[in-house]
Amino acid sequence: MNYGIKILYTLVIILFVISGKAQKLEMLHEAGKVSLRGLSIYKNTIWVSGSAGNVGRSADGGNSWQWISVKGFENTEFRDIEAIDEQTAIIMGIGSPAHILKTTDGGKTWKLVYKNTHPTMFLDAMSFTKNGEGVVVGDPVNGRFFTASTQNGNFWQLTNQWNLPVPNQGEAFFAASGSNLVLKKKKYYIVSGGTVSRLFTNKKASLLPLQQGRETTGANSVVVWGKQIAVAGGDFARPNKNDSVFAISKNSGKTWKLPLLPPGGYRSSVCFVNKNTLVTCGINGIDVSVDAGKTWNNISKIGFNTCIYSKTNKVVYFVGNNSGVGKIKF
Repeated sequence: MNYGIKILYTLVIILFVISGKAQKLEMLHEAGKVSLRGLSIYKNTIWVSGSAGNVGRSADGGNSWQWISVKGFENTEFRDIEAIDEQTAIIMGIGSPAHILKTTDGGKTWKLVYKNTHPTMFLDAMSFTKNGEGVVVGDPVNGRFFTASTQNGNFWQLTNQWNLPVPNQGEAFFAASGSNLVLKKKKYYIVSGGTVSRLFTNKKASLLPLQQGRETTGANSVVVWGKQIAVAGGDFARPNKNDSVFAISKNSGKTWKLPLLPPGGYRSSVCFVNKNTLVTCGINGIDVSVDAGKTWNNISKIGFNTCIYSKTNKVVYFVGNNSGVGKIKF
């Protein structure tokens, strides 16, 4: 690290301490051998999902948990979960056959609402609007990105309403955190990776300034705050390589900026706390920015897959492979 970077890093730490209380990671549940990637919050209720058919639910902000392995789906990877309310959630099983299930009783019972047996089917992420409309995206099938939609989570149908462009050879979506897709009213934001990393918005596609060119590179996560769009990714095969792992646009994706001081490596999820404060996480740690993504400070070396900010509790929650569930107060 050269002298200029050392000075910048010191200033970032000072700014970080002055602008808020020193953030500290608190573990809420140890995962053991379970890999957790799905994370969704409704008010004070937290839903998580992961490998071996596992689903967890906390009705008190993470203080206590109920855990189940969904019967009949004990070998399924549930890599995304969407909380509709305290008792209702939808989970996504990725591989072929792909499954989507719904519960309306807090996870006690689950109903299969969608199944796809195509041999190359691989679902990556779901997103829902506040009025209950939802979409799911998947890797290319027959040369086109897979998309399906629902009005209420009960019935899903294939859709081409977005008219996504033909994927490039080796371009796909990642099922790393369920956060590479955002729905906001009538607008959508999707990020891809692989040989090419792009942002797809309503009838537009633009190249992202993130690592790309290998099947393990590209964008894993997108988050939106007004006209700000932040994307995170990198190369999950080289998690410590930290160049071009984060980018932010202040003008709805027209132009992009990379940080002066980047996060500590590959990052699979990013979230806004407020318009200037962002949190990102990956398999080698957690970073926080208090200057709208210009500089980042690493606050933990514990790896996580997904992070989400809860306005109700003013907390960022995390889930990971071996780490389990954690939180940081803001």
